[in-house]
Amino acid sequence: METNDGKQLKVSAIKNGTVLDHIPSCQVFKVIDILGLSGSEHPVTFGVNLDSKSMGRKGIIKISERFFKDDELNKIALIAPNASVNIIRDFKVVEKKLLTIPETICGIVKCINPMCVTNHEDIPTRFRTIVKGSEIQLQCVYCEKITDL
Repeated sequence: METNDGKQLKVSAIKNGTVLDHIPSCQVFKVIDILGLSGSEHPVTFGVNLDSKSMGRKGIIKISERFFKDDELNKIALIAPNASVNIIRDFKVVEKKLLTIPETICGIVKCINPMCVTNHEDIPTRFRTIVKGSEIQLQCVYCEKITDL
């Protein structure tokens, strides 16, 4: 990574863990919250507003000694649908995948309908995802209210 004055910035590699790349810069802190990384026992490195040829600016998160299940990563796809996930073992990328938008989302989004049962009872929220071009909408399975992100 190069600074405006031509100097190089060095970001340390991780031996084992996960690198989330191509996250929109404005979503990096939401990803950290969704994955519960602020309470991590292992090192977490993140960057925002980094140069990207494909995005202009991007964010990246490196998490040492942590590997995520697909359902954890799919939650991120709602806010970073073009992010990539790199699995690192012994300093090498052993697996690379792109996030996919899940068919249903449970427990991370609140229904915007004030009359929805999830806003009055101890019931986890559940939404169906509706993808229309680049727009993602969520439909509550309880009250059927549709909302965008």
